[in-house]
Amino acid sequence: MPVSTFPIGVVIAKRPLKSLWADHEWLAVAVLPEVPPVEPWTRLPSTTAEELYFGGALVLEAHTGDTAFYRDNLAGTPTVWVSVRPNEDLRVDLVAATVDPYEGESLADNLSDRLEALPMPDAVRDWLAAFVATHHVERPFFKRQRQRQDPESLGRRGRVEPTE
Repeated sequence: MPVSTFPIGVVIAKRPLKSLWADHEWLAVAVLPEVPPVEPWTRLPSTTAEELYFGGALVLEAHTGDTAFYRDNLAGTPTVWVSVRPNEDLRVDLVAATVDPYEGESLADNLSDRLEALPMPDAVRDWLAAFVATHHVERPFFKRQRQRQDPESLGRRGRVEPTE
């Protein structure tokens, strides 16, 4: 169960392709730090190279047990991973969004989905940093020591004679 949530909006782009198999691609291109008051698939100001749409809203979840992972994300270039899936309407559905880099990596396992690592907006970064500062508990690493086995216990047994 999440301890904290943060709603985000996702901007989807339709880009033309020069391919024999597809004439365009859909991908997530930006994360909005708040959900705008418009319907999903509202067209946004675009360029000639791509059409931009408000793809919809997703909710980022933060869990107290994952604060070390969030700290890893914040240490480098803060990133939000967004996954989209093609649908029958020749568009895409929003599948998931996460700020956990290891969960983001696991989202790449589904080959039919398109996963994008997008820059984290400042408001999301501030929310996540405050969550980590509040809930992170440093856990010491204990290296497990192997126990040596008695070499005689691993030896071969003598031949067993059949009894009649």
